[in-house]
Amino acid sequence: MADASDAPTPAPRAAAPRGRHRFLGNAVARTVLSIWAWFVLGLVIIIWTPLVFLVWLVTLPFDRGHYAAGYLFRKLCVAHQILNPLWTFRTTGTNIADPRRPYVVVANHQSFVDILLISHLPWEMKWLSKQHFFRFPLVGWMMRMAGDIRLVRGERDSVVQAMAACKDRLEKKTSVMIFPEGTRSRDGELKAFKDGAFRLAIENQVPILPLAVNGAYDAMVKGDWRFGVSDAEVRVLAPIMTEGLTLADLPSLRDRTHQVIADAVHDMRGMPRTTDTDGTA
Repeated sequence: MADASDAPTPAPRAAAPRGRHRFLGNAVARTVLSIWAWFVLGLVIIIWTPLVFLVWLVTLPFDRGHYAAGYLFRKLCVAHQILNPLWTFRTTGTNIADPRRPYVVVANHQSFVDILLISHLPWEMKWLSKQHFFRFPLVGWMMRMAGDIRLVRGERDSVVQAMAACKDRLEKKTSVMIFPEGTRSRDGELKAFKDGAFRLAIENQVPILPLAVNGAYDAMVKGDWRFGVSDAEVRVLAPIMTEGLTLADLPSLRDRTHQVIADAVHDMRGMPRTTDTDGTA
């Protein structure tokens, strides 16, 4: 494949030392470290905002896709994770040789932390995000400068505009990141995929790039302001080509991608695959 090579995926990592989880998972330690992690997140956001603005301003005349500003914006997630002892993140899988080859990138959605984890990947993507994220002070400003794409759920006009914006980003040689489940899972398990990402890929004849996320569900404990102890991984899977596909092929493309991600998540958890699908293009 011209733009991606199958780099050997590291052998499944042994479970994090039980002592680390036992210590950090202690209620007192987790409370103290969560306060620290929230403080650090706020501090990093404050520091990052003028930096992203400066890069956006300097590159505006020649970087119409805001690739540089977006790339810097995502790296605040790396800085935060380094300073947050509750989390360890890693990226594995297929090596993407050309970061400017546009893909429609799709991933399973375990929790809000998926966004922070996927942002560790070494290339820029524009994210399809719910409107309320753009309303956040500083973060919303950086999302606009990065060229992320706003979506109002349930509004047809917003969906049409969002898909047009996604097409614009792809034409500017930048990948688009979409969670095809539509929302994060309530139990960490993979749900059915919606059609939008796959329609976008077929209509623009760009490959699907599947990502498998595991461990992020534990990093954000539902109903608790404190973070959880997590060893999370995002695995880049082989691209699935769409050249020559039509909308009649959409269901099979969607289902194939779902199966590829499901198999990868099972593998990351040390569980048997659900089918013999190999997930290659």
